[in-house]
Amino acid sequence: MSTPKDSPHGRTSRMLTALVLVPTLLLAGVVVAGIATGVVPVSLAISAQTASLSGQSFQVAADQLVGDGFSQYVTVDRTGKGDYPEGVSAIRSADLHGLCQSVVTHIPGVGDVTLRISAGGESRVVHAENLVVDTHDLSGDAVFQNVTFGQDASTLSGSKQGPQGFIGQQAAKVTIDHLRQETRSVSAATFRLPGLHLTVKKGSKPCF
Repeated sequence: MSTPKDSPHGRTSRMLTALVLVPTLLLAGVVVAGIATGVVPVSLAISAQTASLSGQSFQVAADQLVGDGFSQYVTVDRTGKGDYPEGVSAIRSADLHGLCQSVVTHIPGVGDVTLRISAGGESRVVHAENLVVDTHDLSGDAVFQNVTFGQDASTLSGSKQGPQGFIGQQAAKVTIDHLRQETRSVSAATFRLPGLHLTVKKGSKPCF
């Protein structure tokens, strides 16, 4: 008779349980704190400035993003899988409608598993303070107001500055409809996530 230690099914179950349990417990604690205060502080990934990133790409999408104090420049994310050039987009204050974030992970013996987070929608608005996204692919319909291209990244007046000598751009206000982006890091000082919903499902079911 096989024991749990010897059973491949047991190992697979523990792997899947760990994948589901860790983010679920983390977000459960976040939601409880948010209910008490009306504010949900959360980072969708570890900031590149605080620790090494995993290197796995994930998706962030929104029906619309409206932000004040936009700045952007190029950086390099150093991860466990290697170094990746990214475009840092920093927004001092951002409102997002219909937010979706997803990551698809392949687990041997199980296949693809999708962790997906959604929030906002209809009249409920997601709000972020000091939002920073390291992105390598972004699309949407964008409008920039009072925009400056070619500025030294160290002199940007938005919420975040880049290295001296690096090219940067900034705008007083940005609006992006049908936002779709691939990123390895998202962080914010504060995220308010009304209607937060987390799902973990077998198969590849990303935001877009």
